[in-house]
Order: sequence, then structure tokens, then C-alpha cells
Amino acid sequence: MDDSEHFVDFYKVLQVKPNCDTKVLEASYRRLAKMYHPDHIDTADAQRFNDVVEAYRALRTPAERDKYNILYSKRTGFKFPSKDDLNLDEALAISDADAHARILLHLYKRRREHAQDAGVGRYFVQVMLNCSDEHFEFHIWYLKSKGFIEITEQGTLAITIEGVDHVISMSQTSVVEKLRITQSGDPL
Repeated sequence: MDDSEHFVDFYKVLQVKPNCDTKVLEASYRRLAKMYHPDHIDTADAQRFNDVVEAYRALRTPAERDKYNILYSKRTGFKFPSKDDLNLDEALAISDADAHARILLHLYKRRREHAQDAGVGRYFVQVMLNCSDEHFEFHIWYLKSKGFIEITEQGTLAITIEGVDHVISMSQTSVVEKLRITQSGDPL
């Protein structure tokens, strides 16, 4: 389909969002094709059935969908995320996971060494992470919402029982992964 042809919004035909994944696209196609199929007496509609089949053919393969998405963007102004945007999002999530692990490990060590005074000042944790106020608040919000940390009466951060269990569980998983890597490197 090129720019000069009549534009049909295939996403609208299939009743899906333009950024839906392949599974959603296929599920919607199957549902609509079944509904409008000429053999389905109550809801048969040959024209809609043909439209659904045409839309799915245009979107089912990644190459065809990429071509259609270029035209769709031009016609509708919809901006699809680029692969670079997705890689950046993945990198941010990995970075956040690393920051969460570092915070929990630091608070875990503090709790082990000073069980009665386990709190650590927010400033010291933020300096350890070397992050902005906004990012730090995100990390604290997340860990607190998960029940991994708490704010003490003195306003310091301390790990909870759930946080300790999480650190131990992650440490055990790490040991098992390292063992697998070591064993897979050994010749049989």
C-alpha cells in the first residue's frame, strides 16, 4: 500500500490499538473473523469479514506491519516508539533494578551490623546512588510500596522483614546462576 492509495485504518477494522502486540492483534482477528464469517448465521457480514481478513494480512508479519505503520503515522500523526526508545526503556528498568538491589543490600548490611539502630539517613543512601532527587524518590516509593523498606520514627530508611527475605532470595538465586555458569563452562 503506498501513499496514493485509499487509506484504510486496519487497526480500527481489527478494533485494536496501533501499538498492540502480535498476540492481541491475532486474538482480535480470530474473534472478528469468526463473528463475521458467512457461515455464522446470526452475525454474518461478508464485507466486514473481507475487511478483517485484509487488515490482518496487512499487519500479521513484522515487515508488512512496519510498512503499514509508516503510512499510518503519516496519515494519523500517531507516533510509534522506535526500537531505540524501547532499548532505552529497558536500560532504565535494568538501572532501576540495580539501584533497588544496592539500596536493599546497603540497608540489609546496616540491619545486620546494628540491629537496634538499623536506620540510614536518606541523604547517605542518595549519595551512594548518585542520583537526582526525583529518581531517589521513585526508588524509595517503589521499595516502600513493595514493603521492602520503611521510614523509621527518626525519618531514616530501614529494611523490613520482607526486604531481608528478598535480599536473601536474590542472593540465593545469584549463587545458583553463578554455579550454572561455572558448570556450563566445564568440559564434559
